Amino acid sequence: MHPPTTTFQQRAHQALQDRNLQLALDRAMHHFVDGRLNAFARLPHGEALRDHARVIRANAIARLDEHLETFERNARANGSMVHWARDDEEARALVLKIARENGVQRIIKSKSMLSEEIELNPALEKEGLDVLETDLGEFIVQLAHDHPSHIIAPVVHWPLERVQKLFHEHLGTPLDASITDLTAAARRALRNGFLQADMGISGANFAVAETGSVVLVTNEGNGRFVTTAPRIHVALVGIERMAPTLRELGTLLQLLARSATGQPLSVYTSIVTGPRRSPQEDGPEQVHIIFIDNGRTQALAGELAESLYCIRCGACLNVCPVYRRLGGHAYGSVYPGPIGIVVTPALDGLFPWHELPQASTLCGACTEACPVRIDIPRMLLKLRADTVDAGLAPTWLRHGLKLYTKAAQHPRLFRLGRKLAAWTQRLAPRTPQGWVQSMPGPLAGWTDSRAFPPLASESFSERWEKRRRHER
Repeated sequence: MHPPTTTFQQRAHQALQDRNLQLALDRAMHHFVDGRLNAFARLPHGEALRDHARVIRANAIARLDEHLETFERNARANGSMVHWARDDEEARALVLKIARENGVQRIIKSKSMLSEEIELNPALEKEGLDVLETDLGEFIVQLAHDHPSHIIAPVVHWPLERVQKLFHEHLGTPLDASITDLTAAARRALRNGFLQADMGISGANFAVAETGSVVLVTNEGNGRFVTTAPRIHVALVGIERMAPTLRELGTLLQLLARSATGQPLSVYTSIVTGPRRSPQEDGPEQVHIIFIDNGRTQALAGELAESLYCIRCGACLNVCPVYRRLGGHAYGSVYPGPIGIVVTPALDGLFPWHELPQASTLCGACTEACPVRIDIPRMLLKLRADTVDAGLAPTWLRHGLKLYTKAAQHPRLFRLGRKLAAWTQRLAPRTPQGWVQSMPGPLAGWTDSRAFPPLASESFSERWEKRRRHER
């Protein structure tokens, strides 16, 4: 993942000024949040199921090496070919190697965040291969030379009016085309791709060790075309996507769709177990499964290993007050939102992404919504501490924390500092309610959008001591 050239503050400011983005986010987030709440309200023992799913993911990650070996053995027995990639470069090279060896020219893809992570499309196109995204959202961003901004809904940042204009320019639909008409136009444009493709590339929501199967969960039929119509199917799988058994897969599937879109189950849940067995059967001639590390082993060995429990439902994005105002592009990473600001530095290192852990209110809504109860605030605090320890925090914050640490260790200094702060803030403009309306320097970032509660003229300790003297 290449870090952006602009700062998070710059991208956030740009997002807040984009009225179309704000409109699109308001429409989508309420729909997702309400859908999730309604779906879980109808699920018996939903909270107990979440607890069980957390145990499943924790055990899968703790014994990841065993499950990967079991998967490889069973997948090879099914006729699949299993490959291993240490990083994005090796993953891209493996896909290109498979394509060259089989004379591939046309490739169709179903939605895959991992393919975005390893920047696969530009590498394939650079080698002269035709690549077509077949998920409707991914098809839209490909037409527009854009990037996905949500784990589940790639074009959540696009209002309908913008899609209408894009399809009018590229597919000749009317400017006032309905959603049904837009979908039909996309279907017509994609049909030849499905029929002519030599290779289909998919991601995988889960990989089942017990059977050597990869599992795709989608709401569009394109995923099944991608994995069955071309003669070669390549599945890109992060090594953490493991479900030990089909029984445990069933538990995770009950939570995934409810958390993502509010559905009891996604429209299409496909379990791919090897290539076709005979010329008469449907399916690809070859199935290649590429397991990709790309920093996951590094994350597994540290204090951010819990981030690998994620099942990529996007529920934490939908409830996050920061994401709901900024959208996904402000994060500058393939993985946005609360889980993204943990996963990105966990996989790619802290230095390029040290701003991201600050993009949170630490309200805990993400953990409350997460189907496997990932403790994101705990990991964010760890990353913030690492940022300070590495000297990557802003200068004013580093010096401010040093001064606070010194004052906190000396009661007299602490009392003096509090009194100076209380006296100084009297000079600041106030709201009618008496709150501070404007603060100086970097603290102005707070009062740009909300008032700051005033410091008490008398501290609790002073009031307590005064009361004790009075009682005597």
